Amino acid sequence: MAFSETLEFAFFEGKIVPFSEANISIGTHAMQYGTGAFAGIRGYRSADGGAINIVRLQDHCARLLRSAKLLRMDLPFTPATMADTIVELTRKNAPTNDVYYRPIVYKASVELTPRLQNLKDEFACYMLPMGDYLDTTRGMNMIVTSWTRTEDNMIPSRGKITGSYINASFAKDQAMSYGADDAIMLNSRGKVGEGSAANLFMVRDGVLITAPITGDVLEGITRRSVIELADELGYKIEQREIDRSELYLAEEVFFCGTGVQVAWVATIDGRTIGNGERGVIAKTLYDTLFGIFRGESDAHQDWVTRVEMG
Repeated sequence: MAFSETLEFAFFEGKIVPFSEANISIGTHAMQYGTGAFAGIRGYRSADGGAINIVRLQDHCARLLRSAKLLRMDLPFTPATMADTIVELTRKNAPTNDVYYRPIVYKASVELTPRLQNLKDEFACYMLPMGDYLDTTRGMNMIVTSWTRTEDNMIPSRGKITGSYINASFAKDQAMSYGADDAIMLNSRGKVGEGSAANLFMVRDGVLITAPITGDVLEGITRRSVIELADELGYKIEQREIDRSELYLAEEVFFCGTGVQVAWVATIDGRTIGNGERGVIAKTLYDTLFGIFRGESDAHQDWVTRVEMG
């Protein structure tokens, strides 16, 4: 998104400042070597219009701090205090519509050596207005990319590490060059991993299936929500390796993530998935999630941090 589309204030170097003042040096270690990690968090305008409901805020903060641990960072935050900072930033920006948060931790030293220790660590966060990242009213057209998903012994997939997203960028760029919406990535064992930046589920014979977290996929927060809700709704769930050819035979395939939300897939490699229409399970999960996120449901109120807008 363009600079003008960010909200006015950001958290930077320990305080809330105008976004235009939240600047780093071109020599910053994280810029040179990708030594940072980030989160993506959604805030939805509540159904009653009086608040922003931030989705699984402490869970996102906890995962971001686990990513920071992988990068050997020393930050003065707990999940609770980081969440409090994001709530404070929300109140300062006072958004009137759905928003997206981009918190980031990074190596802030000006340093030319690719290392992790003895560098300054920082936390920052900014906000954007955001509706649908993908058009969830239509089915997505996907390809299986020729780019392989990075494996844990290369760059840990369970950490949202900034430098690793060049892998996702190559995959999505290829997909878009072929006229597709996004890419499905295989891991180094040739098994289905996830999308370029979203977890993947398929339905076969009525069973909801996704790759295990040991399959070089992100430990997604929305993925976790989908699994919990599917279990409550009585769907059978399996976490196992998935062959590429299984995708072609599935009744449903959908992506999930903070950005993409729950986005159903119409075609993969030019092959129609199921009947080419949105599946019952994908729709049910989407509707159930958004009932919670908008505050229209009493279920899982602990997933939502309500920030009154006054």
